[in-house]
Parts: sequence; structure tokens; C-alpha cells
Amino acid sequence: MNPQQYVQQKAAASGSSFYYAFLFLPRERRAAITAFYAFCREVDDVVDEVTDPGVAAAKLDWWSGEVAKMFAGQPSHPVTQALAPHLAPYGLQPQHLQAVVDGCRMDLTQTRYLDFPGLQRYCHLVAGVVGEVAARIFGQTEDATTQYAHRLGLAFQLTNIIRDVGEDALRGRIYLPISELQQFDVKASEITQRQYSERFAALMRFQCERARRTYDEALALLPAADRRAQKPGLMMASIYRTLLDEIEADGFQVLHQRTSLTPLRKFWLAWKMQALGRM
Repeated sequence: MNPQQYVQQKAAASGSSFYYAFLFLPRERRAAITAFYAFCREVDDVVDEVTDPGVAAAKLDWWSGEVAKMFAGQPSHPVTQALAPHLAPYGLQPQHLQAVVDGCRMDLTQTRYLDFPGLQRYCHLVAGVVGEVAARIFGQTEDATTQYAHRLGLAFQLTNIIRDVGEDALRGRIYLPISELQQFDVKASEITQRQYSERFAALMRFQCERARRTYDEALALLPAADRRAQKPGLMMASIYRTLLDEIEADGFQVLHQRTSLTPLRKFWLAWKMQALGRM
């Protein structure tokens, strides 16, 4: 298996909504974003799949070093070998990829966030910077598009947090800010023990409303000149907003299950944005 096949398999196997948006890109851009997405998955998997924090930290240190080696022209992993040819054409910098590693490293040392501003710092590293890189690969021409990309990345991460409340709690992590748990009188133990209540539903409704606002704010920041180039991001926004609707319609049953859309529905939503330009 060559590096390109490796990253393609990594992206496809994840079942991510992002993969469906990539399908509509020109070949070179699709190759670049697939390699970058595979890098993000590899780093994220370290935190999710390695149970020993010391081993996970060592693996993240290895990835940090591998980023440096890639930019020095000496990548050794299939993912970095696939990504290396795309660094210069799309203006990717070491700090972009190091931010992803640093964000995942936060998961090893911080399992709770006092308030939303604290959570936003984490989201900036694991999602905002990812959005910035993606926007460059998609074909950004306006500087203002970077601000849109960061805001959209935040919206995606807030959606992930809502969807994965139960799974994350099993891993010992609760991303919902402590101040907001207190605001709705929901105890962390209720989340870890999968206890539903009207209070929990109100908390999750608050989270969904903020995520939807963040999508609206992101779309308002997108310059008209870059709207066509940034269609893959708009496809992902359509899929993720539909996922929010499903979670809410299902009564926020996120403590014991992971709500998802079928592959066909994801493809339909992506195609609709590509062909008709609307969500």
C-alpha cells in the first residue's frame, strides 16, 4: 500500500461527514485534504485509543517530531509522505500541524473546562486551525476567509461535543463547561452514569442553540468571492446542521448512543450544496 492509498483508506474508514465533501473536489485538492484529514485522524486516534497517558504522550511527541521532519523534507510515516508534496502549494506551515498535536495533547492533561472561553481555546487548536488549513486547500483567495474558517471549525467542534457527550464521558472527559453544568443544575455524575432529565435536555438545547448561532456567524463571515471555492466547507456545515436537528428531534439521547446520518443522506446533502448551492 502506497502513502496515497493509506490516507485514502484512513479517510474513508472513518465514515466522517468530511469525506463526502472531499469527493467533489478536483483531484489535487482532494489528495491534499485527504492527506491532511488522515494526519488529523492519526493524531486524534492516539488520544482516543491509547489507554496509558504516558504512552500517548510519547506518541504525540513522536508526531510532533514527524511534523518537523516532514517540513525538513524527511517524512517517514505514510501520512506525512502523502501530505508533504502539498505543503508548499497550499501555504501550510509547521505551526498549523503542531497546533493539532498540541490540541490533542490537551486531552491528556485536561478533562474538564471551567467556562466556555476555556473550551474555545481547545477548539481553536483541534478545529479552528484545521478549518484554516482546509480553507487554504479548498482555494481561499480572501484573507477574511480565514476568520470564517475558524468560526466554522468551532461550530463543527461544538457539534462533535454534543454528539459525543456519552462516548467522551466513558473516556473520562466532559467538554461541557462546568459553569454551564452548574447553570442548568446538571452534575457530572449524572452524565457519567447516563442519567437523563429535563435539566439535561435544557442544557443540551442550550448547546445546540449556540452551535447553530456559530454556524450562522461563520457563514456571515464568508466573503462572496470565496463562496464557490469553499463549497466543501458549506457541504460539511449542511451535514452537521442536519445532525444537530436529528439529535434534538431524538430528545438529546446522546449519553448512551451516537446519533449519525446514513452515508446516502450525507452524500445527498453534499450533492445538494454542490449542485444547488443551498442547504
